[in-house]
Amino acid sequence: MSEATEDRRARTRHLIELGGLVQKAGLVDLARDDRATLLGAFLELADRFREDRTTGEEVAVWRRRGLRTFDEEA
Repeated sequence: MSEATEDRRARTRHLIELGGLVQKAGLVDLARDDRATLLGAFLELADRFREDRTTGEEVAVWRRRGLRTFDEEA
């Protein structure tokens, strides 16, 4: 298998996993599968990160909650 094929498969797997996080968080149902709403929410979050409008404590809380959710499903 070529390196380009392996890279493409790895990228595809990564994107599928990220989509799974959206589903796992319940966002698909909460947004009624409205992709424009989801994208807008993601862009808002990205702006907060980009503009440094998040605190380290806030991010730490989000991370702990995510890790706890992963642990509960394992």
